[in-house]
Amino acid sequence: MSDVAAEIKVGDTAPDFTLKDQDQKDVKLSDYRGKSNVVLAFYPLDWSPVCQGENKCLTDDFPKFQSAHAELFGISCDSFFSHKAWADSLDLKHRLLSDFNREVVKKYGLYFEPLNCGKRATVIVDKNGKVAYVKVQEIKVAREDKDILAALAKLS
Repeated sequence: MSDVAAEIKVGDTAPDFTLKDQDQKDVKLSDYRGKSNVVLAFYPLDWSPVCQGENKCLTDDFPKFQSAHAELFGISCDSFFSHKAWADSLDLKHRLLSDFNREVVKKYGLYFEPLNCGKRATVIVDKNGKVAYVKVQEIKVAREDKDILAALAKLS
C-alpha cells in the first residue's frame, strides 16, 4: 500500500497523533513533549494469546515504567469498545489506544497488511519527540519488558 510510510527508526521525529483510549479519552502524543518519555507498545490484536500474555506483563511491570518516568500505551487497530472489555477482563493498568483507521501504524511504517493490523513493535519516544528506541518483532513473539526498561534507563 502506497500510504504506508517507511518503518520508523531511531532519530526520527515521532509522527504526532491523537487516538482514543479504552475510556474514549483522547491521547495526543505531543502533549508529553518536554514532560516524559513515551513507550508505544504496538500489538496486532486484542484477545489473541501472545498479546494477552504480553499486555499482562506490561501491566505487572507498570510500576517500573512509572519509576522510569515513562508513559506506557498499548496500540492496536481494535475499537475502544474491544479495548475496554479486554482491559477490564485482564485488569490492565496501562491505557490502550485505538488506531481503528490504521493511521498511526501506517505513519510509523508498522502496518501488517496480511492481517490488516499493526506489527508487534515497541517504539520509545523521548521527551524531545524523537524516536530513541525501535524494536519490531515476529508477530507471534512477545516483547521483553527488560529490554524496554533498559532502553528507558539510558534516557535522562
